[in-house]
Amino acid sequence: MSRSIIVIGAGDALGGAIARRFAREGLEAVIVRRNAEQLQPLAEAIRAEGGRAHPFGVDARNEEQMVALFDAVEAEIAPVEACVFNIGANVRFPIAETTSRVFFKVWEMACFSGFLAGREAAKRMTPRGRGTIIFTGATASVRGRDGFAAFSSAKHGLRALSQSMARELGPKGVHVAHTIIDGAIDTAWIAENFPERYALKAQDGILNPDHIADAYWMLHGQPRDAWTHELDLRPWMEAF
Repeated sequence: MSRSIIVIGAGDALGGAIARRFAREGLEAVIVRRNAEQLQPLAEAIRAEGGRAHPFGVDARNEEQMVALFDAVEAEIAPVEACVFNIGANVRFPIAETTSRVFFKVWEMACFSGFLAGREAAKRMTPRGRGTIIFTGATASVRGRDGFAAFSSAKHGLRALSQSMARELGPKGVHVAHTIIDGAIDTAWIAENFPERYALKAQDGILNPDHIADAYWMLHGQPRDAWTHELDLRPWMEAF
């Protein structure tokens, strides 16, 4: 029977690696970001590896669009077996320069849209008594830093959401997990903006998106007598 994974925030790095990893295991990869055209290279890469990809342009902050997304996947593609919420919204502003618009937008992207994704996934999974929901967190999920009031509060909120959902949905057969990605990820953005950081790649000093994706697949395959709720991943040299 066909199964699907919905990856919300399927960018060029981690989200794409997660989609490719699950597609290699036979799941229909539903890849989601606001601009559907930007998903075409990822969709082509998944298909080139023999997988099946379905790009959707959706604003994850919009409730009607999110409901329609899950309805369409269930009706036209395959039952949702896994859902990964992978939106970042990492911005830095001194507190005095953090406008209400910035704070609210970051919360919408990194927390509220996670609630919408988690709720819609739970609605489809609980009647079947199975499924995996994974929320991608960050260092900011557990520790606030100067200049990151908006981002840290949103990520703290997402972590609390995942904890509440895990306690509620675990007895119903749905595995909810939260990951803490603590360190720079191997992306073009890091290479361009933090070359000194990117140079640590030669020493395994930044996170490989494919290796993170392997951990997500491991979470999905865990038996319920040994479920992980929170998993932190960091390079060996990262201080914590």
